[in-house]
Amino acid sequence: MKADRLLSILLLLQTRGRVPATELAERLEVSVRTIYRDVESLSAAGVPVFTERGRHGGINLLPGYRTDVTGLTADEARALFVLSTQGAHSDLGLDGALGSALRKVMAALPAPHRPAAERVSERILVDPARWMQNSQPGAAGLPDLGELQYAVFADRRLRLRYRHSGTPAPVEYTVDPYGLVNKATVWYLVADLHGEPRLFRADRVLSAETTEETVRRRAGVALGEVWAALREQVERLPKDVPARVRVRRGRLDLFLRLHGGRVTAPPPESGAGPAEEWVELALAFPAAAAVRALLAFGADVEVLAPPAARRELARAAAEALRLYRDEDGT
Repeated sequence: MKADRLLSILLLLQTRGRVPATELAERLEVSVRTIYRDVESLSAAGVPVFTERGRHGGINLLPGYRTDVTGLTADEARALFVLSTQGAHSDLGLDGALGSALRKVMAALPAPHRPAAERVSERILVDPARWMQNSQPGAAGLPDLGELQYAVFADRRLRLRYRHSGTPAPVEYTVDPYGLVNKATVWYLVADLHGEPRLFRADRVLSAETTEETVRRRAGVALGEVWAALREQVERLPKDVPARVRVRRGRLDLFLRLHGGRVTAPPPESGAGPAEEWVELALAFPAAAAVRALLAFGADVEVLAPPAARRELARAAAEALRLYRDEDGT
């Protein structure tokens, strides 16, 4: 523990320069007296560290002193290399930068940790894309984050053409961005519109233009705070409509892959006999109309309740029948 603490002090001093002993003590969760003892240990080991007394004093490294030691443990090294299996950096155009950074980290790792770090990319794969979601560059539905990212880092206002769900005509907005958030593989722009927090799905942004106007964020408000408030608003939306369905057991696996996120209770264990041909499940839909998605399973899925959902499916089936009925009425 002391060796880790000494290394943490050294890396903090390299990064920050002068650091008050009280701040080091708070960060490392030890007493100020322990920090001073650690400084003496570093000095005895040949590290050019010294203290300055007074109101603006602190603990310092001799100017120009650097060490190449990373201090990474084997687990920390593996954790870093898991980054190479993520997808968010690809959307941000940082694939090359991540690979370069990891190569530099690999070169600085202690030799015994390198094989374990290299094996991470061979043994662990994280694919953030959902099933049947096209993830090719330039595919429909994938956002172009370049202009949004530029405005966020340049602290400039954004002019958007935005398509709301269920609204064919786009709307134009001038917003004050706080930042970008990746939530369950979906990118969102968090911004103020007329001083009020708003959430914009990046894949619904038809065009974006960075203006010359400086962003007008609310004083003292950070991205994390705005995102937390917006997320709470979304999660307080009206509760989903509960539904009961029965699914033919032979189609259960496919059903759960496509609609497992709507299941509100674990499916029953497999049984035996003809009575077990069907499996009953409890689901939740944002609205009764959303059960239309189950028509893709034909007669292999039956909605048992509520009656409004059954009527919705009956209407959808009748509409399809009228559309595909032959001219002779058959």
